[in-house]
Amino acid sequence: MTLRVKFENVSKQYRLGLTRSSLPSILAHGAQRLLRRGGPENVSQRDFWALKEINFDLHPGESLALIGRNGAGKTTILKLLANITKPTNGKIESHGQLSALIELGAGFHPDLTGRENIYLNGAILGLSRRQISQRFDEIVDFSELAQFIDTPVKRYSSGMTVRLGFAVASCIEPEILLVDEVLAVGDAPFQQKCMRRIRGLIEQGTSIIFVSHNFYLVQAVCEKALYLKHGQIFHCGSAQEV
Repeated sequence: MTLRVKFENVSKQYRLGLTRSSLPSILAHGAQRLLRRGGPENVSQRDFWALKEINFDLHPGESLALIGRNGAGKTTILKLLANITKPTNGKIESHGQLSALIELGAGFHPDLTGRENIYLNGAILGLSRRQISQRFDEIVDFSELAQFIDTPVKRYSSGMTVRLGFAVASCIEPEILLVDEVLAVGDAPFQQKCMRRIRGLIEQGTSIIFVSHNFYLVQAVCEKALYLKHGQIFHCGSAQEV
């Protein structure tokens, strides 16, 4: 069976305290280390492993939940898959078009209308203008924002922005979908509508990686789960068991 996602001994390390990579900041950091030489180690000199030797794979139509406390490494896995950051060690394989429901509406331009933002976000996700036009009516129908589609997004409520963001990201029918806590927002009918949409994508062969602290949603959406603790896999198995 074809693999959609594979993590093989993946680790991610961050250097605490050094947040910029420009030449002046690196030189300044080096000077500070020289001045502190012989003294107690500062937090900026410590390494932090957000993930350590993570292994899992995902096939078409499978759904995987990532659960654990805040800081366990769940979002780091999503960022690695979305190519927002690179692993320190290990190998990641990803096969197929990927869409991320991580920060819905984060890529919207407030001065552009809903219509214009649909085309903008569709282009960011790799669709041509023709492909977006073919899906445009479906996106608007799902968002239930036809009345406001030519209104600047800065006049939308947060709930309206979430509706449009979810509609754009899910209606392109990705082969891999990353979902991070987005179903915790919006009203109850919208959450149910999103759940039905996600289940429909799974039935069509989309692979889902789902992050949530809501165990009801985890069991409703996912077949299996990984329990992460301090950046490592503490337990894996069926969603109900984990």
